[in-house]
Amino acid sequence: MDVFGVMIGLVLLFGVAVMVLAVVGTVKAAKAVGAKIEKHEANARRAVENATLKAKTYTKVGPPAQIASVRLGLRTSLDGTRQVLESGLAQDGQLGEALALLNRLDAHAAELDGELRTLEREPDTARIAAKLPELRERAERITHSAETMRWAAQDRMHRFADDELSRLSQECESEAGALRHWDVAGGGASSRASASSAPSASSASGVSGSAAFGPAGSGPGGSAGAARAGLTDGKGRPSAEELLGLADPLAKLAQRLRKPSAGPSAGPSAG
Repeated sequence: MDVFGVMIGLVLLFGVAVMVLAVVGTVKAAKAVGAKIEKHEANARRAVENATLKAKTYTKVGPPAQIASVRLGLRTSLDGTRQVLESGLAQDGQLGEALALLNRLDAHAAELDGELRTLEREPDTARIAAKLPELRERAERITHSAETMRWAAQDRMHRFADDELSRLSQECESEAGALRHWDVAGGGASSRASASSAPSASSASGVSGSAAFGPAGSGPGGSAGAARAGLTDGKGRPSAEELLGLADPLAKLAQRLRKPSAGPSAGPSAG
């Protein structure tokens, strides 16, 4: 009875653990989905705002168009810098510091964008004309800071890419030299062979010349053909007579030609 109660208790504990894990997994999945939805919603809202500002720059005139142009330039600069830094963060961890600075800069840009939005609804044109130069100067400072970081990050990525390409080119050249190891070995063997054959070069000039060129019409490649056997007759290869089946008839003909003739001219020639 005690064993049965322990088993029931273990089953209940296992069921409770499974339920807890299921609840925790569901909550985490819901948070992840919610975060993704919020991110996509923020991106969509930002895209709509950018499109609206771009339309205002073309459809409005005067201060409203100027305010829309300032807001659009501020957003475009920050978005471009963020894309560059986030795309290179996986390869270069030092860009994380620049991304943190960009987040602080983005906070100032958000405050400025709020002021520009408020100024856009201002009915007094004199106040707009008085406040707009100051706000534009702040926007230019923020834009310049963002562009400076973006250009520096782009130059850093370009420099790293050039350095990596240079190292890769050197490794490829080294590998190509290793693959052509026979060139080095052949050069060393030829130098040793020329050094050893130097004393007898004058006595073997005729033989070397004939071996270099071979039969008539073979050209300077005769020595290469002798070193590397091909379809021509060579050591361990059947001759043309054997391949054509003429070896035995030719041998019999040669034996008949070598036999002494029994004619009347045999006596005087022997004497």
